[in-house]
Amino acid sequence: MPSATLHGGFDIVAAQSKESSNSPARILLVDDNRNGLVARRSVLEELGYQITATTDPEEALKLFESTCFDLLITDYKMPNLDGVELIRRVRQSKRDIPIVLISGFADTLGLTEQGTGSDAVIQKSSNEVTHLIRAVSRLLKKKAPKKPARGASSTATRARAKGVS
Repeated sequence: MPSATLHGGFDIVAAQSKESSNSPARILLVDDNRNGLVARRSVLEELGYQITATTDPEEALKLFESTCFDLLITDYKMPNLDGVELIRRVRQSKRDIPIVLISGFADTLGLTEQGTGSDAVIQKSSNEVTHLIRAVSRLLKKKAPKKPARGASSTATRARAKGVS
């Protein structure tokens, strides 16, 4: 049964993983727009992620002190503390956490990963959900050890057999 919590004056439901016995990835979602928060939360919960959401970026910083998250998704334009400043503060203590920045101004303002400190910047648009799902999936994947390229090892073996080094 999902559990309900309250953050920033907003009722949150944490989803349980549907597909595996492993614990679901924990995502902190920050957006001052309640409608956007509800929509993104619903999509991500449907995919089995455990979502904690807040409308208050200051509350998000407090949550980071007390809870371990696997990913942060934040809006750019919020009162009192914008998404870039939130990212900067989070990076001071949790440098390795993947972060997605969402903004209706990403293209207009030229927001980039390098300029914002995020790992992905998504423009709010009709394609936002698709881009968000892909970014979350990509950022949460654990990197598997790389295997040598098939062609490279067989080429090296043939070169050694011919006495070429």
